Amino acid sequence: MPYYVYIILCEGGSFYTGYTKNVDSRLRLHFNGRGARYTRMHKPMKLVHTERFSSRAEAMKRERNVKTMSHKQKTELADSNHTRDGGGNSCGKVIDSARRDKAQGHQTGRVRVEKKQKRR
Repeated sequence: MPYYVYIILCEGGSFYTGYTKNVDSRLRLHFNGRGARYTRMHKPMKLVHTERFSSRAEAMKRERNVKTMSHKQKTELADSNHTRDGGGNSCGKVIDSARRDKAQGHQTGRVRVEKKQKRR
């Protein structure tokens, strides 16, 4: 199964970079406030870049590489509208539906996690 590195443009012009097996479901989490801490504080606006890799190790290495890039380099990468290895990007529909669902008060993509009680 392929892994993907993705870049999200957030409010304020900052970028969030991550890797995942399933871009659609990961974006839903980010847009519903259930993704990374960074995207909870810096609201995601849109997916601007994806790259496809055949292994998790490759994706993690590329994610680390992208995270060390300057803002200008990330902007150029996003502007290149480049998707590596034909990793299709059908995420525009997901983003739009996630925004619509959130605006309508739906809580799609949310997973309830019960906390374990501390032992005393």
